[in-house]
Amino acid sequence: MKNMLKKPEWLRIPYTENPNKHIVESILEKLNLNTVCAEASCPNYSDCFSQKTATFMILGTNCTRNCSFCNVNHALPHPADENEPDNISKAVAELSLRYVVITSVTRDDLPDGGAGHFAKVIRKIQTTSPETAIEVLIPDFGGCLDSLDIVTNSAPTVISHNMETVASLYSSVRPDAEYRRSLNLLKNIKLKNANIHSKSGIMLGLGEKKNEVLRLFDDLREVQCEFLTIGQYLAPSKNHFPVYEYVHPDKFKEYGEIALSKGFSAVASGPLVRSSYKAETLLKTV
Repeated sequence: MKNMLKKPEWLRIPYTENPNKHIVESILEKLNLNTVCAEASCPNYSDCFSQKTATFMILGTNCTRNCSFCNVNHALPHPADENEPDNISKAVAELSLRYVVITSVTRDDLPDGGAGHFAKVIRKIQTTSPETAIEVLIPDFGGCLDSLDIVTNSAPTVISHNMETVASLYSSVRPDAEYRRSLNLLKNIKLKNANIHSKSGIMLGLGEKKNEVLRLFDDLREVQCEFLTIGQYLAPSKNHFPVYEYVHPDKFKEYGEIALSKGFSAVASGPLVRSSYKAETLLKTV
């Protein structure tokens, strides 16, 4: 295990108080809703809440997988909350969201991996807030394309599935996932519904090499992935996978330019970029 590196200045976020933050927190508490912002200890938590937005996390807060980079709780999951689709749609309306991101823990315990619950949430928002664009950040559903069918048939605006890292690091960073399985899921988004935008996200600073990152870009373009986010990995604690490098913002800019040159429709690349942070900006560029 490497010694923990000192965090550079470009990753230090000054805390600013904003009344909108408390508005969002009160709505989430009232409707019994979870966010990946809080569960994954996202560095942009305060910024997003201050702008009266959040990334909703459905299907509970206990994940059936135990990825070494992730701060989401690994434990036996609870049954899905049947009120969740209604409550999320109410939150979307109360916050007047024009773009909403829905993600989930991985639920390998469910026959469809939670796909049906995703579809219920999507359709409820489509009914109550028909002008709102919907992005879903989905797990790999164990590679089950029937589960992906359930999500694509509900026709969200964007379907995202994060590759997270390069192929050589999957065994240590994502031991329960498979590189090619995730690529195949992304490939089938466009095959099943060409009108849905496909998206993925990766982290830097895990020990990856530049040639591996560029190969990942090529692999994503081969499966017609349109949108890409590139951000710095931040270890949630000393017990998680260590940070091997804090990548300089200039390097993020270079990777972003390379990715665009390879044919991605939109790319967000920077140390504090996260897959759902200001996600609507990518859609606006196409």
